[in-house]
Amino acid sequence: MTSQRLFTPVLITGCAIILISFAVRASFGVFQIPIAEEFGWARAEFSMAIALQNLFWGIGQPLFGAMAEKIGDRKAVVLGAIVYSAGLLLSSQAVTPGAMQWSEVLVGFGIAGTGFGVILAVVGRASSEENRSMSLAITTAAGSAGQVLGAPVAEYLLGMFPWQTVFMVFAAVVIAMLLLLPFMRAPTPPASRAELEESLGAILLRAGRDPSFALIFLGFFSCGYQLAFITAHFPAFVTEMCGPIAPGGILHGLGITTTSALGALSIAVIGLCNIVGTLTAGWAGKRFSKKYLLSGIYVARTLAAALFIMLPITPTSVLVFSAAMGSLWLATVPLTSGLIAHIYGLRYMGTLYGIVFLSHQLGGFLGVWLGGRMYDLNGDYTLVWWIGVGVGALSAVVHLPIREVRGPKLAPA
Repeated sequence: MTSQRLFTPVLITGCAIILISFAVRASFGVFQIPIAEEFGWARAEFSMAIALQNLFWGIGQPLFGAMAEKIGDRKAVVLGAIVYSAGLLLSSQAVTPGAMQWSEVLVGFGIAGTGFGVILAVVGRASSEENRSMSLAITTAAGSAGQVLGAPVAEYLLGMFPWQTVFMVFAAVVIAMLLLLPFMRAPTPPASRAELEESLGAILLRAGRDPSFALIFLGFFSCGYQLAFITAHFPAFVTEMCGPIAPGGILHGLGITTTSALGALSIAVIGLCNIVGTLTAGWAGKRFSKKYLLSGIYVARTLAAALFIMLPITPTSVLVFSAAMGSLWLATVPLTSGLIAHIYGLRYMGTLYGIVFLSHQLGGFLGVWLGGRMYDLNGDYTLVWWIGVGVGALSAVVHLPIREVRGPKLAPA
């Protein structure tokens, strides 16, 4: 039975795991310049490592979702944490681009096992229908809280230790989060008789035949492109492109005296504002059409990115953009996962969301890799920003035709 209470041990534990997993993951952009400076790598080399991380996070998401449904959620999280930690340890020992890239393949699989696909499915099953949208939003917001902490903590640790040591510290933190697992006891899915009679193969067949599922899959691509590009490249972009920080100003008084520190702060501001934005999306998802909310979010992202790149890049514009984009950052996640649960039911939500999330990570792969490639070719990120504006506008359009109703069960083919 699902709990009528909003805050349950499953929700609190899921939030803690997501927070840790995303705090580490959100910090990688801060490592880009120190690693490139030590080894003299081209920007595209480290970008490819982060792009592969995003790609294999996406590939691993449906695999871990299906694994959680087959062998249990907690076993899937344990495996994910072990792989995540191993990838971080190998990253700390990498001295060539190839070694770093292969290490990030493991990190990507590890994020899949400790991230949204597994945890949101557990929280969704543990929540009542009344609380589900907000529960998914709170769990997603925990990822934003991790983003608030991850980049500044990494920047702080890099001021005291070599980047290799910081990776090893993060590997230990990821393993330590397994101490929380005894509190994450997922309930039996509150499935209807129709859901219980419908096999995984049948639900995949139904989703594959449903144009709405294809539109959800396509629409999530731009989310991954924009988020991954900004997470991986924005700190470096701010460091190199932003105007100087005025002495005696507010930022200077807060200890933000360099554009490097401003870059790390911008990622934290995105995460902080996204906590509010994601919770608002969860509240709205209970009351309004999820597809129209998603379309509106992509329109707002498109406008924010277009205005930011067209105007002069200053410390003020960086923080304003970070706040605007942050309020929209992961607001798509509870709405997209909630839309899948609404149309296809809860029993195989983890697998179906994992498949849709693969599109998100394909976008993430392209955004991160293209950012590094275009920077090396042109010396700036302008073209990559405008591609992000275009795919964001496309996502705003493709959500509109989605049929936001529970489809009929398909007969076996």
